[in-house]
Amino acid sequence: AFREQLAEKLRRGELPRGVRFHVCADPPGLKIGNGGSTLHALQYLEELYGDKWTSFTVLLIHSGGYSQRLPSASALGKIFMALPFGDPVYQMLELKLAMYIDFPRHMKPGILVTCSDDIELYSTGVTETITLDKPGFTALAHPSDLAVGTTHGVFVLDPCSFSGKRELEYASCHRFLHKPDVGTMRQSGAVCVRGDHSSGDHSDLGTASECVYTDSIFYMDHHTAKQLLMFYKQMGTLCCEIDAYGDFLQALGPGATPDYTKNTSNVTKEDMRLVEVRQQLYAHLQGTALNVIVLNNSQFYHIGTTQEYLFHFTAESKLRFELDLLSVAFSILPDTAEISDQSSVIQSILEPRCVIGPGSIIEYSRIGPEVSVGKSSIISGSYINFSVDVPSNCFLSSVSVKINDQVGHVTVVFGVGDDLKKSVKLLSDISSLQFFGASLEDCLDLWSLEASEQLFSSENTRLGLWTAKIFPVCSTLSESVRVSLKMLNSVQHMSAFKLSGFQLLSVEEILTYKDVEDMLKFRKQIYDEICLQRKRQVWL
Repeated sequence: AFREQLAEKLRRGELPRGVRFHVCADPPGLKIGNGGSTLHALQYLEELYGDKWTSFTVLLIHSGGYSQRLPSASALGKIFMALPFGDPVYQMLELKLAMYIDFPRHMKPGILVTCSDDIELYSTGVTETITLDKPGFTALAHPSDLAVGTTHGVFVLDPCSFSGKRELEYASCHRFLHKPDVGTMRQSGAVCVRGDHSSGDHSDLGTASECVYTDSIFYMDHHTAKQLLMFYKQMGTLCCEIDAYGDFLQALGPGATPDYTKNTSNVTKEDMRLVEVRQQLYAHLQGTALNVIVLNNSQFYHIGTTQEYLFHFTAESKLRFELDLLSVAFSILPDTAEISDQSSVIQSILEPRCVIGPGSIIEYSRIGPEVSVGKSSIISGSYINFSVDVPSNCFLSSVSVKINDQVGHVTVVFGVGDDLKKSVKLLSDISSLQFFGASLEDCLDLWSLEASEQLFSSENTRLGLWTAKIFPVCSTLSESVRVSLKMLNSVQHMSAFKLSGFQLLSVEEILTYKDVEDMLKFRKQIYDEICLQRKRQVWL
């Protein structure tokens, strides 16, 4: 999917042609985390280029994961998530390249590591530049509230090394904390007062002015990258998840201790060998420098959940103002269509007399006449050609699938606040799973489906919305949307709607059967139609 999308972008001239783009998938088998992926990508580069790779400046973007908290990005990847600006629209990849455009000329050969669902915006003085040329690791740091620090990495900076007043400062880091609680931040001396570089507990000055410096992207020079690659080769096959932030950065700085190696609270699946691997990694990296570039006038944005996606792209958010995000980006919108200023329409075709409610996002879709979309809903990759009211707070995303060489269509529907990551182990507990405000158990009754282990696709007893086989396969895109909306309607009105006659898939299975080619074809049809309309308007 990634290679096809990259090829199309290069063909259209939407990406710089002097850059070599590579897609590197994790090795088959156990999940290895983004740290394991980083190590695997280094080996991939060495296999491809030999020793020449040590002279490259490399941008490594972690783009994997199931995107369970933003399922509209699950099938084609978060790095290809559309943004509401640009003509044609920017996707996350172009934004990343634009944000980091100044880095290569001030960067020694090495690896810059980032993720596909975050945005870092910053301002520096006219004469100041971010220079990535020091040995070891160099990380960007952003002032954040203490609550933000509990879900990010936090730097314990040497208070003598920076003032906290200039827009850009180079500081030395004593140690790195990974998702610490507030007590640990205070005890470690990570808490600062804005505009004051001294660390420690400043509770008597009022918590509003307190901040910690949190992580985003980091750079490592080639000597360090080669050391990590050597570690990876010594390990042979990785058998556990390594975190590029928690497991690499916590080993760095003069104040680092091996205590973190035994903490598995942030690990999705604890493995017997995880502690041992972490300890070996700690021994390997101990003594490596952690340099920090403090960006006092900066903001880190995460767009990895449906709630964050809706807030940043539709509400009066700071990000919307800073990036000048649009209500309508590269779309066809007739005068008689009603659309709120607080909604977002991205590369879509809207028919006359359709209504899009405030706070909703429509992307890569065709919305027919007499269609009304409520507030704060997400519609992705869908075709609605019948009269219908899509309820508020609805997540609707269509995926093409190929089963036995037959192309079909499945539309996944949820409430935007539903937790697709939540799972239970016992069938008797599925009443705790919520689907659009109702218990999954009640929904199954309405749909004439029996609650059994066969209804879930996962073998390791993970019973949840992600693995529930409840989404019907249909022969056309619009029919799949119609059927899924009927499912939703039955839950809203507590009325029966039989699903027993359909072939049903879980979201997990849909991603296994996804037909990338058909999905991209639908997007391209919309793209071509918009371009054609633009040409007609020019001629007129």
